[in-house]
Amino acid sequence: MPAGPLTSVGIGDDAAVVGAPSGSVVAAVDMLIEGRHFLRDWSSAYDVGVKAAARSLADIAAMGAVPTALLVAFAAPGTLPARWLADLADGLAYEAARAGAGVVGGDTARADSVVLSVTALGDLAGRSPVLRSGAVPGDVVAVAGPLGHSAAGLALLSAGAGQRGSVGQRGGLVAAHLRPSPPYDAGPEAALLGATAMIDVSDGLVADLGHVAAASGVRLEIDSAALVTGGPLGEAAAVLTETTPSGGTDRGDSPPALALSWVLTGGEDHSLVATFPASAVLPPRWRVIGAARTGSGVTVDGQPHAGAGGWQHFR
Repeated sequence: MPAGPLTSVGIGDDAAVVGAPSGSVVAAVDMLIEGRHFLRDWSSAYDVGVKAAARSLADIAAMGAVPTALLVAFAAPGTLPARWLADLADGLAYEAARAGAGVVGGDTARADSVVLSVTALGDLAGRSPVLRSGAVPGDVVAVAGPLGHSAAGLALLSAGAGQRGSVGQRGGLVAAHLRPSPPYDAGPEAALLGATAMIDVSDGLVADLGHVAAASGVRLEIDSAALVTGGPLGEAAAVLTETTPSGGTDRGDSPPALALSWVLTGGEDHSLVATFPASAVLPPRWRVIGAARTGSGVTVDGQPHAGAGGWQHFR
């Protein structure tokens, strides 16, 4: 396992020792449960390792922090092949290293199904954390990373139209669902650019911006014309509406409507969405998709979004 540059005591003792140069530790935890968050029929062990690490590491980046370390608690049936666990470890190690973090310890236990709990640690490098509560009217809303790709990949898998090994654009969407690739360095970058609020898109763009709007006391307006719904998303939407009568939904969406729904409400891309002062000069990877206004909630093209804005926990 990668130790990470700030680890002075890693795996092998009762606890790890990880440096916190800024004097504070940013911490986040997430769970991955077989049957709820992944299926072994669809996901390889390596896929699961990457996704488990990415879910927690993205939360660190969304605070404007640099990821430093992961702690991994793992439980599984005693019949699970040892090779599966070795591949899982490879996936965890790869994604931790991609984020510049170490895997510094954890725990194992027996369970009826595979369960992973990953705690991520990070450092702010002397900066203040970027919270959800700092957006003000006049800010722009911008996103770094794709939107709707994971949801499209899940829809393809569910419909049997995106089996592992598929080629072309559909294969890329399936990969985006199985192995999300958050832009971790965009989090600290956003902080340096003056981001006033930030969150990672885990439940859905509308749902997650709703958290920012509520915490900041503003209305966040999304401009649908600024969202990317063509290319791979358009192709996947066309495939699904052609092969299934309802287009993979219970509403019978047209391809453009289905693609837009993935972008607005699909989660698990773990891209970063942030608000910035209108005067901020943003690099190309930060795409402006809207603005903060006086009011409350989230609107799309001036209208409240119809239906759920993303995944609803405990619903």
